[in-house]
Amino acid sequence: MQLARVIGTVVATVKNELLEGRKLLVIQPLDASLKNAGKPMIAIDSVGAGAGEVIFWCRGREASFPFDPLEVPTDCTIVGIVDTVTRI
Repeated sequence: MQLARVIGTVVATVKNELLEGRKLLVIQPLDASLKNAGKPMIAIDSVGAGAGEVIFWCRGREASFPFDPLEVPTDCTIVGIVDTVTRI
């Protein structure tokens, strides 16, 4: 899992039926110092994240696991909202 910040939303009027009712968010990947790292991407929200929140996300086949038993067509899913980040 990796850290990112929610920076926007996506509205899609036509999409796969398994995406109906699911929120699509634009996320900006972050490094360990919470600075931008890489290009923004679109993720399906599985936890109720909102604009400006730091989240953690996963990619690949694991991205569909939060929606089990459905096989939602996703390659990027928000799986948690970060409360605090402490670096040691």
